[in-house]
Amino acid sequence: MPRIPYADTETIEDPDIREYLEHARLHGTPRPESQAIRANNPNVIRGFSYAWEMIFRNGVLDHTLKELCRVYVSRSIECEY
Repeated sequence: MPRIPYADTETIEDPDIREYLEHARLHGTPRPESQAIRANNPNVIRGFSYAWEMIFRNGVLDHTLKELCRVYVSRSIECEY
């Protein structure tokens, strides 16, 4: 259980933040639970979502290579997600 609570999605009025949360819910990436924590701070979820879009969904590298890098970093820091 996270130490920071999930944002109450029913009270979020910002359409961009609602869209970030809905996209995560539908696609599983970034993890919906992580996005719900980031949603507590509009600047955090916006910054993270912008970077995710520009780097992970787009960019110049093949998606498979990006995924391998993501898994490598997760494993090297012993991330349980």
